[in-house]
Amino acid sequence: MFLRADQAGRKAVINAVKLHFRVFIKYFRLGIDARVFYIETGPTALEFESANPTILKSIKQRDLLNTWLRLYARAQLLPRIVEYQPERLAEELPDLVFYNVTAAHSPPRLVIQSDGTRMSAAYGHTGKGRYLDEYLGAKLASVVMPVYHECLARALPVYTISDIDDSYGRLVAYERLLLPFSDGGDVTHVIASLKTISEDGGFEIKNLMRGNDALPTAKLRVVIDRDLFHRAPGRIPAGDLIEFS
Repeated sequence: MFLRADQAGRKAVINAVKLHFRVFIKYFRLGIDARVFYIETGPTALEFESANPTILKSIKQRDLLNTWLRLYARAQLLPRIVEYQPERLAEELPDLVFYNVTAAHSPPRLVIQSDGTRMSAAYGHTGKGRYLDEYLGAKLASVVMPVYHECLARALPVYTISDIDDSYGRLVAYERLLLPFSDGGDVTHVIASLKTISEDGGFEIKNLMRGNDALPTAKLRVVIDRDLFHRAPGRIPAGDLIEFS
């Protein structure tokens, strides 16, 4: 049974981004630490689980997140995008999309600054210079934009996995990692890492997101809000006791 925040007489306040649309957050426990978040933006309500960085499946996306975590952990503040220099960044560029956030709109809108070659192929054409919501179109925006709004509202990384069929009916998993950045204060930039994988092996990426009438089916939506630090392999955490015999 879900406990509505308004029924409990509580109001969730989101300070990361000054959103002017109504936002409701509901909580219920799945375990000791796991919680599910519901954010309502207009007619669309999505649920987001609370997770730590180990939820990511892709090793390359973990590397991207770890670089973000190292910057964030210094003062528990969003890093500046100019500081973000992960290793092998050039290798990841085909799967990355860079956005500027325009706070002049309500809710804030994202402008595509560059889109990776795979995104352009998946959506059928390039979107550079366009608002993301317009580029997606009303149908896809209804399921995609709430994910970006969650990233802006929480000012934390968001990770999703969706299933979609390619033009030949082969099932493709679409993994999206959103990383927020700030020049001070609200979120000013977002980097999206977009990965596609199919258990069938090969698949057709051309028009993957627009090639059929069915919308992507969400399998996982999480906000990475726990264990927001990166512990390098082999390092001993401060405060740990070491015994010598």
